[in-house]
Amino acid sequence: MTGPIGLHGGGEYLPGDERFLDALLDAAAEAASARFSRQPEPIGFDVSGHAFAPATSPIRIVILPTAAGRGRPDRAAAIGRTAFERRAAAASRNAVVEVARVVDAASAVDPAEIERLVNADLIHLPGGDPDLVPGTLAGSPALAAIETAWHRGAVIAGASAGAMGLAEWTWTSGGGIRGLGLVCGLAVVPHYDDIRRTAWQTALDDLAPGGIGYLGLDERTGVICEPLANEGRDWRVAGAGAAYWFARGALEPVIGRHGDVLRIPA
Repeated sequence: MTGPIGLHGGGEYLPGDERFLDALLDAAAEAASARFSRQPEPIGFDVSGHAFAPATSPIRIVILPTAAGRGRPDRAAAIGRTAFERRAAAASRNAVVEVARVVDAASAVDPAEIERLVNADLIHLPGGDPDLVPGTLAGSPALAAIETAWHRGAVIAGASAGAMGLAEWTWTSGGGIRGLGLVCGLAVVPHYDDIRRTAWQTALDDLAPGGIGYLGLDERTGVICEPLANEGRDWRVAGAGAAYWFARGALEPVIGRHGDVLRIPA
């Protein structure tokens, strides 16, 4: 079993992105509930010192600003924390938002950061430079922790470069590279509301390996999927814009808007 995956086109955390943030919180609440149900012992004490099990468990959200490592990771993480806290409060959800500051090889083996990732119900990677996601995380204890949380049912989500790095393949200023491969069979094309007016597909076809499709995502728009055995996945669109699925070689996309479901063989 693995948890949901979220892929987002950028403009994360900004006004207008509430639909996607709320969808992530909904999915993470299910992960938190499942984790809570597996608690073997009471985990609280009342004023008299008697042990009790709380009725609910807080949603554990971890911001992972790896893609922003060359820029301002602390700023990206702080904006993300504020955004998730605001949306959780609006929905009356009990959430704890932390930051796993994994931005280089040293922090990718830091036991404190690894513990945060292992125990998360939602791990969110904001944007930056897509090469830093596989470049920093691939083969690291931090990635092992992410995969442990994911296989427990946690939500793994990325925006812009964060989403690109989660896919099987991504591209950089130096050419195409392998991503982390949490989603196989596609590459993410973020900021699609701007890039769709360019000849992006011809350029990427020259770089991409065979069999890769493209998922174009407008800003403030994303898709969230649940695994479906060996039949591909249903991806539900959430946000103000649209999602565009180009199967390999397709000239026209399958388009989905908020609430629509795209079936993608990825």
